[in-house]
Amino acid sequence: MEERVLILDFGSQVTQLIARRVREAGVYCEIRPYTSDMEEINSFNPSAVILSGGPASVTQSKAPRPRPEIFKSGIPILGICYGQQIMCEAMGGNVENADEREFGRALIDITASCELFEGVWKVGSKQTVWMSHGDRVTSLPPGFSVVACSDGAPYAATADEKNKFYGVQFHPEVIHTPDGAAIIRNFVQRIAKCSGNWTMSEFKDRAKVSIQEQVGKGNVICGLSGGVDSSVVAALLNEAVGDQLTCVFVDSGLLRHGEVNEVVALFREKYNLRLIIVDAADEFFENLKGVTDPEEKRKIIGSTFIDVFERAAKEAGGADFLAQGTLYPDVIESVSVAGPSAVIKSHHNVGGLPERMNLKLVEPVRELFKDEVRELGRQLGLSEALVGRHPFPGPGLAIRIPGAVTREKANILRSADMIFLEEIRKANLYDKIWQAFVVLLPVRAVGVMGDARTYDNVCALRAITSTDGMTADFYAFDMEFLGRVANRIVNEVRGINRVVYDVTSKPPGTIEWE
Repeated sequence: MEERVLILDFGSQVTQLIARRVREAGVYCEIRPYTSDMEEINSFNPSAVILSGGPASVTQSKAPRPRPEIFKSGIPILGICYGQQIMCEAMGGNVENADEREFGRALIDITASCELFEGVWKVGSKQTVWMSHGDRVTSLPPGFSVVACSDGAPYAATADEKNKFYGVQFHPEVIHTPDGAAIIRNFVQRIAKCSGNWTMSEFKDRAKVSIQEQVGKGNVICGLSGGVDSSVVAALLNEAVGDQLTCVFVDSGLLRHGEVNEVVALFREKYNLRLIIVDAADEFFENLKGVTDPEEKRKIIGSTFIDVFERAAKEAGGADFLAQGTLYPDVIESVSVAGPSAVIKSHHNVGGLPERMNLKLVEPVRELFKDEVRELGRQLGLSEALVGRHPFPGPGLAIRIPGAVTREKANILRSADMIFLEEIRKANLYDKIWQAFVVLLPVRAVGVMGDARTYDNVCALRAITSTDGMTADFYAFDMEFLGRVANRIVNEVRGINRVVYDVTSKPPGTIEWE
């Protein structure tokens, strides 16, 4: 039987980190909304369930609650923060607003042993955890006992060992709880009895079979951008269906420097894929003319891609399926657990296709996180230079040109971006940075170059570090490096006379500029 963990999402910004920790423990998992009914839950056939944190208060009458039948299903359950509170309330305990709220690092006392902490924390020890709560459990349901407490939470960790119900007020999924990953591993392996042998090699084999079953004898058209996601999808499809695959590379005029040549060299010359190059730059720039709203630009670019694909598919002799590199974060962030206002972002990859196309979607990596896609690429034999490539957004350079997008602006930005990445590689920093790019700001500055007065564009450099693409912090370049990059851009790129560096840290879902 396949071992799977189901995570019910109550709206926490770090729910995806729970999934990351479970998969790091070698167990496959998926995130579903807390509104999932028992038929959906049972069809998933989970070995265990984790209830995530969330921003709501259990004390409110309309607080989000899971199906009560889940607590009678016999499935091991771990409740995290809000998840602990909602589990305790559902089973007869009490939750109240805390007199002393806890946000940030806190110390808990381990007061009793339990399977959740076995081999990780000893009774009588004090441990550092990450708290983020305004409510707290004030009395336990029958069968539960307290196993840890803190100054602000008398029931910082609770357990019903008989029924395999566990709750923690802190967040074990974040790196600020040093032993959190080991606790989650204990839950899925020791308590839920999962073997922890899920690997990317296993996923690859399963994905190939799934593609073959879905596609049958049909033809597949794949949008190849040269980025990690689409390249891995193309390589996977090539192994799965071979000659049934046609790859289409759309030159939107919004790509990085040298993108077309790199894609041709890899996929046409090395892999001998059927590759069609479509120069659609004029169409993209015409459709984007005068558009300044970033969301509208995304939609225009997405719909233009679809139009181009539709024509390319017909010219290629027709296709039955469209393959896309949709990732798991795209799927999760495009689904609200609490109404439309809670959707973090839109994404053209998960927006569906016009009925007129009559194409079915093939999304073989939609269950994976970015670093897992990179590992899949290694399993498929792709080069480290490709699988380690920085993420590049679907809208391309357009998302890095606030305001109206023109061909001239795209050319200026592309040249500056090339210099920035060249210097990062020369300094051997590329693999230490998750993503680096240049933004062409919608402002101009007065300057003097030589003996002439200039009135040109200002650009911003952006480089971030990240573990999984959900949160980001700026990379701390030294001033010598920044000075060298700025000097090259100003000297070599006509149209830019000022360079600034963005040192903003970003919360989940907001790594891109717009």
